[in-house]
Amino acid sequence: MDFDSALSKIPVVVEQGREGPSYHWRRRGLQGAVILLAILLPVTGVFRIDPTEGAFVVLGRQIWFSDFFIVVGLWLTISTGLVTTYSSLGTAFCGWACPQNTLSEWGNRMTRRLLGKRASVSLNGEKMQVSAGKNKWRNWALLGSSFTLVAMMFALIPLLYFYPPSAVWSFITFRDDARLAGSVHWIYTVFVLIILLDIAFIRHFFCRFMCVYKVWQHSFKTRETLHVAYDPAFADECAKCNYCVTTCFVGVDPRKTDVYDSCVNCGECIDACRTIRQPKGGAGLLRFEMGQRRGGLLEGFSNGLNGLLGRVRWTLPLFILGITMFGWGLGTYQPYHVTAGRSDSSPWDYRITVSNKRYQPESASITIEGLPGNAYTLEADHLDFDSAARKDVFLKISPSLAPGLHPALIRVRSGDGWEGEFRIYPFVPRA
Repeated sequence: MDFDSALSKIPVVVEQGREGPSYHWRRRGLQGAVILLAILLPVTGVFRIDPTEGAFVVLGRQIWFSDFFIVVGLWLTISTGLVTTYSSLGTAFCGWACPQNTLSEWGNRMTRRLLGKRASVSLNGEKMQVSAGKNKWRNWALLGSSFTLVAMMFALIPLLYFYPPSAVWSFITFRDDARLAGSVHWIYTVFVLIILLDIAFIRHFFCRFMCVYKVWQHSFKTRETLHVAYDPAFADECAKCNYCVTTCFVGVDPRKTDVYDSCVNCGECIDACRTIRQPKGGAGLLRFEMGQRRGGLLEGFSNGLNGLLGRVRWTLPLFILGITMFGWGLGTYQPYHVTAGRSDSSPWDYRITVSNKRYQPESASITIEGLPGNAYTLEADHLDFDSAARKDVFLKISPSLAPGLHPALIRVRSGDGWEGEFRIYPFVPRA
């Protein structure tokens, strides 16, 4: 029997590769998507604040308190959605989406890359352990400049929520723009300093001890909420490792998680345990779990699903109500508004205010009904809007009208077919 024939008779078994670490890069993708979303929301007009008009902007529309269905519907939708998320996923927002945590993790990586693996920022008085080979002024300068540059970039994002992108671009390119407040440079500087201080010194200390939003999320957590579960079957091997503990960037022992702790459900400890155990042929000892685990995997999944349905049972109707109200509000949205009142300058003058609530060019015509044509003077009967704005038109009533009450109607028609009216009641006393 030749050599090739002997080899051909050796059985070959194809074994499926074990699942490798997965949460890390999924989390990185979501963190990047959240930052991109934070930029796109104001840029696309989905949501921002107009400081000049004193209004919220949703989907390119000014939202006033009179837009009841939109205001209440949006509030119900967001609040019930957040409550459901917190009660089921706990503080996963902190580990997977929070921009502050994203910047803190980036700050940790840059510090260790430029100053050594043991270099870490601590506010408890411990001295940073800088690698002797990397303790050079160039490394410190590169670290400081990178922190400053990132802080300057991220400080632009809040400005996008108060100014249109073109105005922010004028600010970046040092061009004069009437839409920018005179104090915008100081406001931007404050944002830069806050972000720089957070990246350089505070980092995850804020997550552990200072974040009020995290405390708010904790108020909805129970023992049924998503958490890291530990399999103690190989406790002896685990005691010699502790890799999951050193991986945790908020200082939690993932083998001893509780309802109220600093865990942010990031999954880094789960990936770390897999990385150590899978090359040796074992499965990871850490996993995400919902509900009280009382038996096998199927029973644990069933308990978690039942717990989730219990939480959704009362929030789902409110969530659907909020979505319905929000949709109804958008469908019946009034893009213009007209009011009138007596002018302070003369009892015979009226100030007519026409508001365009959409951020697009519009036109409107004004007519007066119920008064003779020679009994009033209208300052302008046509208005053009470049964008969302309020414009005033003065109506002068002639004092030569006969004594008595003279009901009149101010009618406004827009170029896109909208029609609104406002009634006034000029009164001429007897001489």
